[in-house]
Amino acid sequence: MFVRNQWYVASWDHEIDRQPLARRICGESILLYRRFDRSVVVLHDACPHRLLPLSMGIKEGDNIRCRYHGLLIDSEGRAIEMPIRSERPHKSICVKAYPVVERHRFVWVWIGDADKADAKLIPDFWPCSRSDWTFDGDYYHIQCDYRLVIDNLMDLSHETYTHQGSIGQHEILEAPIQTQTDGNHVTVTRWMAGIDAPPFWRNALKQEGPVDRWQICHFLAPSSVIIDVGVAPVAARATLEHHDQGVRGFVIDALSPESDTSCHYFWGMARNFDVNDVGFTARLKHQQGAVFREDVAVLEAQQRSILVNPDLKLRGFSIDAGGVRARHVIDRMIQAQHAPGGA
Repeated sequence: MFVRNQWYVASWDHEIDRQPLARRICGESILLYRRFDRSVVVLHDACPHRLLPLSMGIKEGDNIRCRYHGLLIDSEGRAIEMPIRSERPHKSICVKAYPVVERHRFVWVWIGDADKADAKLIPDFWPCSRSDWTFDGDYYHIQCDYRLVIDNLMDLSHETYTHQGSIGQHEILEAPIQTQTDGNHVTVTRWMAGIDAPPFWRNALKQEGPVDRWQICHFLAPSSVIIDVGVAPVAARATLEHHDQGVRGFVIDALSPESDTSCHYFWGMARNFDVNDVGFTARLKHQQGAVFREDVAVLEAQQRSILVNPDLKLRGFSIDAGGVRARHVIDRMIQAQHAPGGA
């Protein structure tokens, strides 16, 4: 169920420091830490001697020593000192090192064949790196299939009931949606004209009155979703093609599968309003975190229900078109990697 030869978010940039951080991505155990020059190291988290996790090891400079028998591994994954120090390490004693890139505030790790890693394939989270926008967020470890989270993000009709106290409103269910697929990119568009803004967006806009509201969900293979959201006063005459007149943001969602029933969820919001207000940024992060915790509760309960109802299948309604198409993309990518000569 995992798409390999792809970039996955392994952590936020601020999570990685000198001491190792252990994570599992697509079933592979990895450890991450920074060298003295601040560059990130990603190694397979198992000592090549007796397979104790190296993340339990002892840092020595940019190297890490296994806590069991003392094998010393450098930041490239090579053994440079044996437990018996008079013995010379053989070049076959090594640990897999993963390609890694820092971009858009995230640490991206390539899961697959290292010689196929290409930084140009990292999903384009452009709002996270623009100087005229600001971006922050957080991380949740969720006990569910990562595809359930993608389903959730590509079908925002759930906001009406799951998030009725913050961003949900009944107009979401009344507005028509359009779903398009372009290669591996799936887009779900919802435009709500002349409505009252929900509490969050009314406060962001700092005024009362009817607004045009939009939600444009973009699935970026293999497992990311960015959602163009916002409101503008009706008098501003915003359109689907041009909607920077009011307050606009991008909800950033990067999913990294851990196992069949667990995943890493890196989330945040990039925005083009009040970009220098750090207090508002902190409050927004807190509010967004509360909204996403509501999603986590639903998704983990859904996963538990799936496991205890193995004879029942998920059904797709018209509102599920975006998630269904995203799953089709994932399925095609998985099939392609298993085909002869596959990616």
